[in-house]
Amino acid sequence: MNTDWFKVEKIDDFTYAISEYGHWERVHSFLLMGSETALLIDTGLGIGNIKKVVDRLTVLPVKVFTTHYHWDHIGGHKYFDFIAVHTNEKKWMESGIPIPLSVIKQNIMKEPFSITPPEDFDIEKYKIYTGEPSKIIDEDEIIDLGKRKIKILHTPGHSPGHLVFFDCKTKMLFTGDLFYKGTIYVNYPSTDPHKYCESLEKITTTLSSLKRIFPSHNELNIPVEDFHSFVKFVLANREKGKVQHGAGLLKYNQYSLFL
Repeated sequence: MNTDWFKVEKIDDFTYAISEYGHWERVHSFLLMGSETALLIDTGLGIGNIKKVVDRLTVLPVKVFTTHYHWDHIGGHKYFDFIAVHTNEKKWMESGIPIPLSVIKQNIMKEPFSITPPEDFDIEKYKIYTGEPSKIIDEDEIIDLGKRKIKILHTPGHSPGHLVFFDCKTKMLFTGDLFYKGTIYVNYPSTDPHKYCESLEKITTTLSSLKRIFPSHNELNIPVEDFHSFVKFVLANREKGKVQHGAGLLKYNQYSLFL
């Protein structure tokens, strides 16, 4: 199913990826439907109206849960009434991301779009959503969508309040920016390489039954074996003292960590 700017890909009967392949960041948001509620993991870039896509896929009430409050994951937050974030990024949602809007606009337009954006998109009018969260995530928890339980895990490192989402039945993990094919950034002042390593360890020790992995960028479906191999690589480099700010690029096959 294509909707011009967005591409919708069916993962199973109750799960969809909503992707923005026309932008250089190739962002994915995910719609998870239970029998009573739908959970939307992130809202993408804000170049197109993601709510119009969601409304075509479900009539259930939709709750947005944010992997982290970076501009490429919250662009469509303005279209929804219920938004959840981790407590460590509550202030970012209320007061704004600690990045100048001019820099964000430059990032959006860094490379030409490969798909024509919606006619009403105007970079000069682009804004970052701010508002009061509907729900604050303080610690790991399980939410019930109705015959479908999703475990939320706090995985800081890429950002202070980064979250991942694990489907307890299908064993699918939605990793946000914790892990994806390409370069993962842990080099900004708000990042923490040490906590990033701890988050990787947390996933491997807590979720031993992983069957599928879906990241928020680039290639959609990544082999679980790749994740475990990458974790071993990063942790081995941590033991050598190489996982710290200023270390530069650590590259493992098609996966990289920029520190």
